[in-house]
Amino acid sequence: MGTPDFAVPAFEAVRAAHNIIAVYTRPPAKQGRGMQLTKSPVHRAAEAAGIEVFTPTGLKEEAELKRFRALKPDLAVVVAYGMILPQDWLDTPSRGCWNIHASLLPRWRGAAPIQRALMAGDEETGVAIMQMAAGLDTGPVLLEKRIAIDATDTAQSLHDKLAALGGAAIGAALTQADELTPRAQAETGVTYAEKIDKAEAKIDFTRPATLLDAHIRGLSPFPGAWFEANGKRVKVLAAEPLSDEGATATLAESGAIYCGVGALRLVTVQPAGKGAMSGADFLRGRGLVPGQKLDI
Repeated sequence: MGTPDFAVPAFEAVRAAHNIIAVYTRPPAKQGRGMQLTKSPVHRAAEAAGIEVFTPTGLKEEAELKRFRALKPDLAVVVAYGMILPQDWLDTPSRGCWNIHASLLPRWRGAAPIQRALMAGDEETGVAIMQMAAGLDTGPVLLEKRIAIDATDTAQSLHDKLAALGGAAIGAALTQADELTPRAQAETGVTYAEKIDKAEAKIDFTRPATLLDAHIRGLSPFPGAWFEANGKRVKVLAAEPLSDEGATATLAESGAIYCGVGALRLVTVQPAGKGAMSGADFLRGRGLVPGQKLDI
């Protein structure tokens, strides 16, 4: 049971060694400029493998539960499905439901663990195979795998690493299924990865440059952290923190932007309505001059 790209490596890992009797995914959604109905990445992968796909719009109808029970599943593997499983669904597989969560629980329970780990400046993250229970990512952990967060990781690069790690983790967990001992999550260190609010994306140059670098990487490439210059929005896809000091939110001679502490060199930006470009090309083309104060 999964929907986005993140779930595809797990699907492939399970399919490589086990019999997937059905796939559940979100219904096709309108996407792109033409607003064409588009199947999810998991939907396309399952169809290519010749596996039956179900796309219910909700899980509360008795008919949907009846159909799920008729499959007589041993186990449901849930990865970024996008719908909350009611208790009756959790109780249906004989081995229950396992979830692949992209954090080291109980840190970063919730919707956006990858982005929140980066934005908080975490040095380590990983994936947890969790026995699903009532509550938001509260079930006991069966297995976890850890990785270091690189200083240049973005939400996209860390997403890709954790997706691959999730596939490896669920493969290992299924191989060891009879020997795994569920471990209750710690009651301390609980944090929640709230869904990213677009209002968070505006860059506050009164903050230290090192924190803004983490903020930018955690929102790159989507939705993208941004600032305004001459009344126009500029998305920052990559930046480099520097130790330079100057008046907050002004442009330095070097082309960096002074922050509350330190400065940020713009590495890759995307002006509104334009493609991505280097920070240097952006500054040359927009006529910004050293000492100019940005819109904050």
